[in-house]
Formats: sequence, structure tokens, C-alpha cells
Amino acid sequence: MARAWKFGDDIDTDVIIPGRYLVINDPGELAHHIFEGIRPEFARDVRPGDLVVGGSNFGCGSSREHAPLAIRGAGVAAVVARSFARIFFRNAVNIGLTVLVCAEVDRISDGDSLELDLGAGIIRNLTSGEAYQTTPLPPFLREIVEVGGLVNYTKKQVGTA
Repeated sequence: MARAWKFGDDIDTDVIIPGRYLVINDPGELAHHIFEGIRPEFARDVRPGDLVVGGSNFGCGSSREHAPLAIRGAGVAAVVARSFARIFFRNAVNIGLTVLVCAEVDRISDGDSLELDLGAGIIRNLTSGEAYQTTPLPPFLREIVEVGGLVNYTKKQVGTA
């Protein structure tokens, strides 16, 4: 069971992790500062396996990998949004963070208890009793995420993993 952390539309990378922390490359350290400008309690209260739920254009702004790294470092299982900025989506996949598009994110409320079935692409809202279909990642991208990102995927492909 995961908690939903609900955010709105156009959550940019500076909101996810402020620019002054770009000197930090450790995901666990970045997680201490995640969403601090809009949800200062997030870093303290997020639990491994929780889900970030965004609206449209989640991860817009700069192309920095620090934003998905901070989310992964916080232990978030996945980011679910109506849509993603392209560069954020690709950076998330490249570092092994699950990102899912779901047209019904408006039906999820902050704090709802959710279950994610990645294989079926279904989010079950245990609070409301509803279920939402996501657009599953293509097999190639899903494999990259499952092995922990593009570096691990490449090592596996060339036989050094």
C-alpha cells in the first residue's frame, strides 16, 4: 500500500529540487530537499513505495537529471501523471524511476492509499475503491527501469553486469 502525494499541473524541475542543490549528486542527499518550496513535509514524511501523482506537464523546465534522482532517492515507487515533459520522462527512465501516464489522475486525492500493478498497468485506489488504467511503458523502456536505469541496462547488454 502506497500513499498518494498529489501535485498539480506544470510542476517544474526547480520545484522538485531547487537549483541550489545541483552540486549534490547523491540521490539520498537530494531527497532531503525534494519539494521543499511547496511541500516542506514531503522529505520528512514520504515512505518507500509511495507514489507522486502529478497533473499535466510534470517535470517541465530544465533538463537536469537531479529531479528524477531526488524522487528516486526519496524511495518513491513511481510518478504517475496526466502527462510529462519529454526530457523529464526520458531522464526518469534513464535513472530507473518508473513513470506512468494516467488520464484519470484527477480522481486521485492527496493521501489516498494506492496499489500499483505494473504488469497490468493498473492503479487501485484503496480509499475510493476505484481502479485506473495507465499507459504501460513499452517493453524496452520497462526493462531499462527494471534493471535500474540505462547504465545498468547497457552493462547487461554488453555482458559486464
